[in-house]
Amino acid sequence: MKIRVKLFASVKDIVGRREVVLDLPEGITAAGLLERFAADYPALRGLAPSLLLAVNREYVEGNRMLSEGDEVAFIPPVSGGVDLYEVTEAPLSLDRLVAAVSQNTSGAVASFLGIVREFARGRQVRHLEYDAYPEMATGTMRQIGDEIRARWPVDRIAMVHRIGRLTIGEASVAIAIAAPHRHEALQACAYAIERVKEIVPIWKKEVWTDGAEWIGSTVDEYQERKREAESRSRSRS
Repeated sequence: MKIRVKLFASVKDIVGRREVVLDLPEGITAAGLLERFAADYPALRGLAPSLLLAVNREYVEGNRMLSEGDEVAFIPPVSGGVDLYEVTEAPLSLDRLVAAVSQNTSGAVASFLGIVREFARGRQVRHLEYDAYPEMATGTMRQIGDEIRARWPVDRIAMVHRIGRLTIGEASVAIAIAAPHRHEALQACAYAIERVKEIVPIWKKEVWTDGAEWIGSTVDEYQERKREAESRSRSRS
């Protein structure tokens, strides 16, 4: 089967071409293709762990099976150290985000994975449905990244939110932040998830065993939790 491979930046320099068309056997995966390139071009071996994989212009995991006519891209780290801001319908992988942000200068990677839980607001949840304004959501995530970089000396940042129907136990949001030291990585990661819930335009519908309701944007949830925290603080004083 014929596969078209797109190469960019440092990968393009190593291979010497921007695009390669290969005739490959059935059953090869995206990761297998990258391994083949690393074997043919040893200079890629050190860079390979930081590369993201895309098939037909969508990020994929390494175990993605390739098919006739697929377009595969090896995505080097983006300039400025910001690797990934994304809204997707695909299942989330924290390992992918950790690999995307890790680099030799990083002494720590702090991560967060939000999971769909079975009970919320005193009711049993069957599943959730997330909707978003994707273009604005990714732009707002970049804004959060800029805020983080203004406060902490971090190396790389990755934020991904899933949309569509999610069942109990599935991940809805994943964040990974690499920094030279754990203190900055942990603080930045905690800040990131709070800001995601505060300003990113993503909405959630809870489907219960006895009904369903759009809860509102994550902004509403953040403000609700903020009011509850302020109320508890006043009651203790």
